[in-house]
Amino acid sequence: MASIRPALVVFSTLTLLTGLIYPLAVTGAAQAVFPNQANGSLIAVGDKVVGSSLIGQNFTEPRYFWGRLSATSPMPNNAANSGGSNTGPTNPALLDEVKGRIDALKAAGPVPAGPVPVDLVTSSASGLDPEITPAAAYYQVMRVAALRHLPVDKVNALVAGHVQGKTWGILGQPRVNVLELNLALDQLS
Repeated sequence: MASIRPALVVFSTLTLLTGLIYPLAVTGAAQAVFPNQANGSLIAVGDKVVGSSLIGQNFTEPRYFWGRLSATSPMPNNAANSGGSNTGPTNPALLDEVKGRIDALKAAGPVPAGPVPVDLVTSSASGLDPEITPAAAYYQVMRVAALRHLPVDKVNALVAGHVQGKTWGILGQPRVNVLELNLALDQLS
């Protein structure tokens, strides 16, 4: 009994500290300093939450900009099952996936001449990427403009207005959030 009591006190103290006090303190600090990020960076239209700026959405209609492919299952962009497909560059399944996406892009509507941006035909490592490169967004402008009966220069300007620069000016690459771009496109139409 003499050795059980100290063990129970240590167990109770650590449970209280690490299971209650620490999580509440971190949650409180996050809510105070970064409330949008702490709540999932949710994007709302009116009173309805339509997605998160941190998790890709599965846009398949040709009148919308498409994001990166997602290898998550059982559905695309499943945040509960983040992960890549693990298909390597010599795997025939990857080549078939790329060819299928190129065919889908060409079948959906007019596309510019030249190579297809790689992020439009390959899935991401996480399967959840919410962003594409500016090149991938501009590649889709002709299709989206034609299907929405909008001038190409107006859709180009919309894309240009949604290009985000490098984080803090030095990290990463310029990018376009697909959900935010498509919501702005809906407002434009």
